[in-house]
Amino acid sequence: MNIFRLAGDMTHLMSIIVLLLKIHSIKSCAGISLKTQELYAIVFATRYLDLFHVQHAAIALSFYNMAMKLIFLATSFSIVWYMRYHKVVRRTYDREHDTFKYYILLLPCFLLALLINHKFTIREVLWTFSVYLEAVAIVPQLVLLQKTRNVDNLTGNYVFLLGAYRSLYLLNWVYRYLTENQYRQWITWIAGIVQTALYADFFYYYLKSWKNSERLQLPA
Repeated sequence: MNIFRLAGDMTHLMSIIVLLLKIHSIKSCAGISLKTQELYAIVFATRYLDLFHVQHAAIALSFYNMAMKLIFLATSFSIVWYMRYHKVVRRTYDREHDTFKYYILLLPCFLLALLINHKFTIREVLWTFSVYLEAVAIVPQLVLLQKTRNVDNLTGNYVFLLGAYRSLYLLNWVYRYLTENQYRQWITWIAGIVQTALYADFFYYYLKSWKNSERLQLPA
């Protein structure tokens, strides 16, 4: 495992910690899109069908991967549960603005996975679907922030860390391409570039507000 992948995984983990901190400490999910959280739960559920697969030639890495998969599965479903059913947290959910119809994302991603995949098997199609879906899962969250405009610090940090995680994975892929023979992952690469591009506008305003020590506010 190279430093870019490890940094990406830790940044992804930090984003979840920030979100859980918001939910558990202040009992609020204001500014967080339930639609995006449900999409991430679907991403992890369809991607980690090999959850307990162990490669004996790289057993330490296998256990690392297993631990990270369990963490992402458990936290994503617990966040959805809190936002839907916790009697205090669910009252802070912004249903009025979180109105993105996510079947607009689900159906095209699934059809694309059926058409463009490495191998036409159930596991491979679902894995490919998860890659396509992860690329656009942040869209409902970005739409919600665009509608509300004013973004609190924890929500802003959460979205920034998610984007930073994907940016670090781009560096991981570049590193692997340069150091590993015949390393080619066109589906993952293209989906990752699309996902990172979606964060570009948010990154600009986040870094601008951080530089000026101002509250993050997105344009109308």
